Amino acid sequence: MSIGIWQLVLILLIVFVIFGAGKLPRVMGDIGKGVRSLRTGLKGDEEDMDPEVKKLKELSSQAGTQESQIEKTHSEQQVKK
Repeated sequence: MSIGIWQLVLILLIVFVIFGAGKLPRVMGDIGKGVRSLRTGLKGDEEDMDPEVKKLKELSSQAGTQESQIEKTHSEQQVKK
């Protein structure tokens, strides 16, 4: 289901007919700017999520440490009995 060479040629021909040779560079530039801003926006979302992910990892680590301390205390109490 991939696009073949003839489909690409047909698509380019239709784009060329619709926009013409004069407007085509401007249209392609606008598309490039749109893609660039989309990537920047997505990267910004990932950076916003990083502090939240770090906090969750930190809390998970603390919970694991507390759990191991509880198990250690429990085993010490079992030994004393």
